[in-house]
Amino acid sequence: MSYIHFDKTQLVNLNYSLDREIIRTNRGGSYTSTTIIGCNTRKYHGLLVSPQPEIDSQLHVLLSSVHETVIQRGASFNLGISKYPGNYSPRGHKYLEDFDTEPIPKLTYRVGGVVLQKELILDTNRDRVMIKYTLLEAHSPTKIKISPFLAFRGYHELSKANDRVDKNFTKAPNGAIFQLYPEYSPLYLQLSKKNTFHADPNWYYNIEYIQERERGYDYQEDLFVPGYFEFDIAKGESVIFSAGLTEADPATRQKAFDKELARRIPRSNFENCLLNSAGQFIQKRDGKTHVIAGYPWFGWWGRDTFIASPGLTLPQGDFDTFLEIMDTMASDLHGPLFPNVGSGVMRNMNSIDAPLWFFWSLQQYIKFSGNSKTVKKKYLSKLETIINGYINGTDNNIHMQENGLIYGGVEGVALTWMDAVNSDGPVTPRIGCAVEINALWYNALSFYHELSGDEEAKSLAEKVKASFNQTFWNEKKGYLADVVQGEHKDWSIRPNMLFAVSLPHSPLEESQMDSILEIIKSKLLTPRGLRTLSPEDPGYKGYYFGDQYVRDRAYHNGTVWPWLLGSFAEGYLRLHGKSGKHFIEKIIKEFDSVMTQYGVGTVAEIYDGDPPHRPKGSISQAWSVGELLRMMYLVKQV
Repeated sequence: MSYIHFDKTQLVNLNYSLDREIIRTNRGGSYTSTTIIGCNTRKYHGLLVSPQPEIDSQLHVLLSSVHETVIQRGASFNLGISKYPGNYSPRGHKYLEDFDTEPIPKLTYRVGGVVLQKELILDTNRDRVMIKYTLLEAHSPTKIKISPFLAFRGYHELSKANDRVDKNFTKAPNGAIFQLYPEYSPLYLQLSKKNTFHADPNWYYNIEYIQERERGYDYQEDLFVPGYFEFDIAKGESVIFSAGLTEADPATRQKAFDKELARRIPRSNFENCLLNSAGQFIQKRDGKTHVIAGYPWFGWWGRDTFIASPGLTLPQGDFDTFLEIMDTMASDLHGPLFPNVGSGVMRNMNSIDAPLWFFWSLQQYIKFSGNSKTVKKKYLSKLETIINGYINGTDNNIHMQENGLIYGGVEGVALTWMDAVNSDGPVTPRIGCAVEINALWYNALSFYHELSGDEEAKSLAEKVKASFNQTFWNEKKGYLADVVQGEHKDWSIRPNMLFAVSLPHSPLEESQMDSILEIIKSKLLTPRGLRTLSPEDPGYKGYYFGDQYVRDRAYHNGTVWPWLLGSFAEGYLRLHGKSGKHFIEKIIKEFDSVMTQYGVGTVAEIYDGDPPHRPKGSISQAWSVGELLRMMYLVKQV
């Protein structure tokens, strides 16, 4: 039995199987995602979700799902499943025998004497998904019908029946071409063997997405089914169904499928699952390399990119991809700021910390590669621009105070990573001098001095160190204030003070670090990451659920974030060395069990603050995966 496997008992139990999702991406930014039984529960689910540069460069769901029907001796058995008001129909999951991920998603159906295997793979460099059907057992002639459910809409939206849809199609080799709306790329649906396409255009109304309903969004969609493909299949035969934005050669489908299969890292253990997942966040398109922050709904984010990139690339020795990511981000530096979200004209610049994480990310590159010359040559001028911009002041009232500390924030804007905003405004505004921003500032100045030899940077760093301790540290409490604004100090116990312990250049003494880590360990540490607020705080929210307003209230007020463990491990090992190795290894081992939960084979964005710490948010998050991989590297070095 493979590392990740689900049996019939688990698959037919909808309460179990609908909570487990798969996500597969390619280098061009396309993805395929659904539950392990093929029933879509989110508007973001789809077998082919691809960028549409001619519309908005955002992702769009082209092929939502397919329903297969096995025909034998005049009897039809529909293997598909969709949720409609009050029921699931058809209920094809009842024919499932098992689900395997070694090395790609593989479902096995048993219908009477028929055993049909279904394997799914995404083309690495093309906007194309391939589904391979293999008839393992059959006692009489067998036919298969494939009915494609088409959406042709943005992945944040839902499709509704309309008169604009183009019901026509044109022929393609062993298939047909569909273009429901003129602004979209054509969708090529083809098979590796000759077949018959039966045109029977119909809308399927009110398909429901239960995850959207739970999140308080519109959750009913109408999907267009243009007809079905029908073909004979013999025992032992494999037939490949291809859905792509360019024409495929039916004669080469088996070879193309096998070539893709050979490229896959086996998901044979926990570490390999993380390595597989890490590669799925890297998008290379139009000469740029981005890190997608999370699936299925995130795009690329500045701070997430700098925090996640080292773990996603450097432990594997992939220095070239790391530098490609840094080059792409460096090209988007606007004054001293990086985009928080997006790129070019489609950008949002409300991130006070992204530029400072850029310094840290480059420090990680030097740590892994030993190559400071490349960093100095390629990025030193960018680092200087950032430092001067923070000293002189920039957008959103980001500026250096007389004491050397960085102040930032205006009403109605969230600048730090705790950036949830609802109808009342920022949930955790943190206007003033935030503790992690100034820890990052000290680290940035010290690193810049290392690279450049600039004595002014060294002198300023020493000033910042003194001011940092005077402003944030409380000897009696034994930890750092979270935010300081004038005379007001926020003593909420949050994980943000952790970075003053973990960063390569810390403004703290070892005794201070030890005190901070013990408080974080006792108040914030869970088996899934660090809470964003102590449970003893009156503002603590132990569960992340409800509509967006309610969820945003909990997002940084107790909800657990796995990515914070990377810095916790770094700080802990800095202080305890070999004696702390077992403790960190135990934390990593705790994540072994999540590989069969929520996002199968990957790590979620967030978890509930209270036990049993259920996974929430996006099913696969770049910095969750990246920091776990970096933690695994760190313990090996001790």
